[in-house]
Amino acid sequence: MKNNELNNFKFNKKYGQNFIFDTNLLCAIVKDSKINKNDEVLEIGTGAGTLTLQISKVAKKVISYEIDKNLKDFLLEKFQKIHNVEIVFQDALKADLNEIEDKFNEKYHIIANLPYYITTPLIFKFLESQKVASLTVMVQKEVAQRMVANIGTKDYGILSVMLAFYSDVNITRIVNRKIFYPVPNVDSAVVHIAKKPTPCDEKLFSKVVHASFSMRRKTILNNLSSSLKLDKQTVSSWLEKCNISSDKRAEQLVLEDFVNLCKSYFDINS
Repeated sequence: MKNNELNNFKFNKKYGQNFIFDTNLLCAIVKDSKINKNDEVLEIGTGAGTLTLQISKVAKKVISYEIDKNLKDFLLEKFQKIHNVEIVFQDALKADLNEIEDKFNEKYHIIANLPYYITTPLIFKFLESQKVASLTVMVQKEVAQRMVANIGTKDYGILSVMLAFYSDVNITRIVNRKIFYPVPNVDSAVVHIAKKPTPCDEKLFSKVVHASFSMRRKTILNNLSSSLKLDKQTVSSWLEKCNISSDKRAEQLVLEDFVNLCKSYFDINS
């Protein structure tokens, strides 16, 4: 599909539609995902089907979700002879996770050029699934920088810590905004997220991390005390047991600190 084929297509701003037509970039995204002929892939945002087509050349099966039903006739015609692609015209963010995963016979990989406004909720919808092996996502460059941010930086926060808890994450390439059509206002980045075993209870970890970052300017002592409704002496003893100074802020804690807090959480409530 070339740009001139889009002349009659009305882009919908609420869907954040920005299509990619550069074949070299499309192939590079698929390569970054590390998928092979034995893998099943969930694509989120079929768009013009350009990335879908490149994925289908490598993967065993592609299930692609597209929210914009105005693309239905075009996409069904485009992929009618490509038998390892199924397109579902539904909002992947609202779709039931079990219904999505019923379409896969084994662990699957996610590849997506995500609209900026759904990046974080969509990533976490699938990151917590035991059936997801990896995610390779095109996101806003600034979001990508928060995803891989190091301790002590302004970008280091809940997103950085939660992703580190669930996965090994890295930026594989920066993508100039001019590659897209229509051209967005910001540059993008491709991020590869490889799932790994989690070291402690996932719900408790999320609870502790969110509490720790509830107010960035406050100390870890004050945040944990107010958010978890624990007296400060109890929290102080909890932090001391984990070798964490009470006057530190959340952005000064590494992943292992949060894990240790979770592992000793029930000791302070026993």
